[in-house]
Amino acid sequence: MFIRTPADLGAVIRDRRRQLKLDQAAFAKRIGVSRQWVIEIERGHPRAELGLVLRALDALNIRIDVDADQTVRRRAHGAVDINAIVDKAKRPGHDQ
Repeated sequence: MFIRTPADLGAVIRDRRRQLKLDQAAFAKRIGVSRQWVIEIERGHPRAELGLVLRALDALNIRIDVDADQTVRRRAHGAVDINAIVDKAKRPGHDQ
């Protein structure tokens, strides 16, 4: 999946929260934020504090894996192709 915008990230967070059967209030309490913060991040608020976003992703077991030295295929608009990163990491002989 490509995450290109804050709205894309919000959708991922919302979908995973729902998969885990957490309501917004319970999720907010788990990560130490207000329910309003959860509402805003799920709606794609573009100015959410990075530390809180990372805490939210961690609470949902959503992992971000970045290899700064890796060449990544990009679409014309510059989005990172996560599938290409995963495919390369799964190839035999890839250092892990």
